[in-house]
Amino acid sequence: MRVVVGVGAGRGVAAADVLALLGSVLDEAGVPRSCVTALASVDAKAGEPGLLEAAARLGVPLVTFDASALAAVDVPSPSSASLAAVGTPSVAEAAALAATDGGELLVPKRTSGPGDGAARATAAVARHRTPEPGVRGAHGMDGTTQETAPC
Repeated sequence: MRVVVGVGAGRGVAAADVLALLGSVLDEAGVPRSCVTALASVDAKAGEPGLLEAAARLGVPLVTFDASALAAVDVPSPSSASLAAVGTPSVAEAAALAATDGGELLVPKRTSGPGDGAARATAAVARHRTPEPGVRGAHGMDGTTQETAPC
């Protein structure tokens, strides 16, 4: 299953903090890091060193979206803090969904704990809407297709 991790972050967040949160949300989703195709965020975070380093360590791109595009994405956990900070009520969930072209949200927004004044981060995991070419699936009773091949 190919996924995108949407990430919101405070200024100066460390890559290690982002990667720790990513590990946690991917474990919750039951998805290995090798299945991550991208990290996604808001344009305002495109140059954030911790996000860029985390993406580089994973070997995936950091894709970003305009705040107005993210604001148009329906999410389960909107935040007034995010709206005030970057102009959209959601970064992590909305970016993950936008980067998967409206895929399925597997793990809603999770927040890293504050530590010694360190910047906080948020992360959410979304599955790509269509399976990777060549991936076989098993059809469920509800008509959905579950991928059966590893990423």
